Amino acid sequence: MKILAIETSSKICGACLCEDDRVLDILEIDNGLTHSQNLMPLIQNLLEKNSLKIPEIDAFVCDIGPGSFTGIRIGVATAMAFVDCSENANFTGVNSLETLAYNIKEDGFITSIIDCKNGNCYYALYELKNGEYNEIIPPTAASILEMFETLKSTTNNPITFVGDGVTNYKNEILANMNNAIYASESLNIINTSNLALAGFNKIKNNNTKPLTPLYLKKPQAQRQLEEKK
Repeated sequence: MKILAIETSSKICGACLCEDDRVLDILEIDNGLTHSQNLMPLIQNLLEKNSLKIPEIDAFVCDIGPGSFTGIRIGVATAMAFVDCSENANFTGVNSLETLAYNIKEDGFITSIIDCKNGNCYYALYELKNGEYNEIIPPTAASILEMFETLKSTTNNPITFVGDGVTNYKNEILANMNNAIYASESLNIINTSNLALAGFNKIKNNNTKPLTPLYLKKPQAQRQLEEKK
């Protein structure tokens, strides 16, 4: 099964080609949130390098967030367009917190954390056991302190923290979690090949998710408008 995975939820714009769980090729650009300009040329370059066309792709995987609202919409719209022009193609959404959890390969509890600024975050808790990532706490928007309280009431086992929230809130994690393990800095960004792997596992296990943006909180413009009203 040939899989095309699309990553646009973060500052990384990425596309990955896989044959089942084997990576064939990957292209990623870290130019900030310029995905509307970069995504289609990136995918075209990747396909041409591997002598493939969209109708020859068997499955499409897309990061559905949480993350950049605009980036998520670009990726989801692109993936849906590809599905529409392909016959009988499989597809699934994968949330960005699960993709981050796939950066960790050792069995145990994993908290993926994305910084939302001002002491807030997106987070989720997973347990990796025998090669399977099991969701314990689903993707959630909360304050850092609320996250700590929930995690401490859920498990006393060591927890590996991964994501940009590890860098930005390391002091807070250190002060509140005595069972914390920190992923290395290189693992705190979303990896498009792990997005593809997570998507492959969902398709293989008949656990696919719709290509629908995962918004855990309203866009800033909408929140500001509601505050004015």
